[in-house]
Formats: sequence, structure tokens, C-alpha cells
Amino acid sequence: MSIVKKKTNKMHSKQILRYSCILLLLAFTSACGGQSNSTSKTTKAQTSVSKASTTSLLKFTTGIRAIFEDSQGNTWFGSHAEGVAVLKANHNAFGFTSNEFTYYDEKDGLSNRQIRAIYEDKNGAIWFETGNGLSNYDGKTITKRTDRNYQAKNQWQLNDHDLWFKSDEMSSYNEQEGHPGVYQYDGQQLTYRAFPIKLKIGQENYYSITTPFVKGKNGMVWFGTYGAAIGYNGSKFIIIDNAYTGRTKENGFLHIRGLMEDSKGHLWIANNGIGMLKYDGEKIIDFTAQHKLRKGDTKGNTLHRVFSVGEDNQGNIWFGTYKSGVWRYDGQTLKNFTAKDGLYSEHIWTIYKSKNGEMWFGGASPSGVYKFNGTAFERKY
Repeated sequence: MSIVKKKTNKMHSKQILRYSCILLLLAFTSACGGQSNSTSKTTKAQTSVSKASTTSLLKFTTGIRAIFEDSQGNTWFGSHAEGVAVLKANHNAFGFTSNEFTYYDEKDGLSNRQIRAIYEDKNGAIWFETGNGLSNYDGKTITKRTDRNYQAKNQWQLNDHDLWFKSDEMSSYNEQEGHPGVYQYDGQQLTYRAFPIKLKIGQENYYSITTPFVKGKNGMVWFGTYGAAIGYNGSKFIIIDNAYTGRTKENGFLHIRGLMEDSKGHLWIANNGIGMLKYDGEKIIDFTAQHKLRKGDTKGNTLHRVFSVGEDNQGNIWFGTYKSGVWRYDGQTLKNFTAKDGLYSEHIWTIYKSKNGEMWFGGASPSGVYKFNGTAFERKY
């Protein structure tokens, strides 16, 4: 053991000496080279750092569908078809955060490789809502959760710290579930709750969950399905469907892919085909039509195929699209960001606000996680 320590200490000494020499050399060159030379050296140094940071990018190729920072400082990334990765909050002796990812898939206990949402329960366990089934992580192992209670399907209730999950199938519902609905986890058991809706023939997939659940103001919890946004506040339901919104074959049916309640209590409903709808608690506003960004309204990028929505600390609303980049709405005007701004993914699956307030965007084609630096986008992972 003592030999290893001596070698390690000697290695650290050499590294520190090397870094010190480099810093002194840069300082000397900058001082002697004049203002223009100093600018040139700074640009090269920034480029070098940028290249170094790309050595620890996520290896997923199918896209990032879910992002979550847990209470321990770990950051989880769910892929479209390759499982989940975690960047653990480890720090070395110099205070640098580790950039090594650990990957998990079905052989490690995941129910499915498609990760649609990631949550943390009140006991600190991390939950993965997959394309087919549920799994959770207790800090050591990932376990498929197959325990279910089907005896209280119509006995809806709300508790503090509830988690809600889609049905077990990739879409629709299975024989035990018997009806479109969601699983409620109260910290002890998973109970299936059926939505209070009447199905028509051919609507088996119509009320399949398509978004993570959203906790809103006044105790409301929202669920996004293909054909409706369903809200429950502990005593009553609000069902925003085609009939409620006035959608028809002519003006386009709902196809919900994202849901978010903003800091003002407005519900934003992202659709793949008709764009953004806004619900202010009383009426529905066709936001995309209002801003003339439907398909055919403009020759440029549109806001009609929207998959994600988020809000930053300044109250700006962000929309992630398929093949039309990202849009930012400041309450009055819309600004579009694309590859020219550093955003190379063509499909923005998810928008996540990190704990320090950074806006992260998980995308596909190509896959990656980007952050907005205030003016442009940078590949973060």
C-alpha cells in the first residue's frame, strides 16, 4: 500500500508542476504579446476546454426522453430505446465533478429500454416509467415493480407526495386494468385508478398516457393522454378533450405530447399536429393559430409539431418541436432557435429546468442534452 501511495503522490506532484508551468507560460505570453495576441490565446484556450468537455457525452443514439436530478445530486437521463444513464455526484480531491456515466437496461432490472419519465419518491427511491412496466432504484439495485392493487379503481384520492404512472402496456390497457387510467403510488403500494370517461369503439388507445404527470396550483394534478388533458383536484375532474376545445377533423384533433402548468397557473398543452393550446382556467386559446405558426401559415419553421414545454426562472415559456427547433415566448414575442444557434437535434423530446436554473433540452437526430447559455445552445451531455 505504501508503494502505491508514493507513486500516486509523485504522479500528483508532476501534474501540479505541469499545470503550474502551463499557467505561467500562458501568463508570460499574454503579457508580452499585446492586446490582439492576448485575445487569440484566450480563444484557443476556450476551444481547448470545449473539446475536452465533449469527451464525456452520453453514448445514447436514439434520443433523450427524460431528465431528472435527484436529492443526492445525481443526474439521470432516460433514452428513447436504450435504457437509462446516471451521472453520479462524485467529486475528486481537486473538487472536480466526475463525468463518468453508468448505464442500465433490462439486464440490470429495467422493465423496458424506453424511459418516458423519471421520479423520486418520498423515501428517496428513483422510479422509471418505461414503455412497458415500472422499475425503481433503491441506491444499489434496480427492481421491476410488479405489485399492483386493482381493488379500488374508482376510489380516487390525493395524498402528499403521490407519484402517478401510465398503465403497464406500451399503449392502451391490459385485462387487469380493464379501462384507461393511471397507477397511483402513495409511498407504499401501487393502486390503479380508472379515468371517469366513456370509451367509444376504436378509442382503446385514445386515453393512453403520453406525458409525465403535472402538479399544478390548488392541489390539481394533470395527466396528458393522446386525446385529452385530465385534471383532478381531490374532489372533481376537468376533462379537456376534442369536444371541450372545439377540435374537429377540419381544424385538427388533439394529439397531446407535452403538458406544463406555468407560474401563473396557465396550462400549456403541446400537440403533435395542431401545436400549442393554452388553458387559463376558463377558456382554451389556440396559441399556434394566434401567432400564425400553423403549417401553411408561414414558409419558415412552424409551431405545429410540439413535443415538450417548459418555463425558465424569468417566466419565459419554451417549446420543443419536431424539425422546427426550439421556440421561446417572453409574453409578447416568439424567438426561434435552430442549428445556427448550436441546437443540432431535430426532435426535442423533453425540456428540463435544472436545480441551478439552467434550461436543458433532450433531443434526438442527433441525440444529446443541450443547455441554453443565455444567447445560444451548447451540447452539455
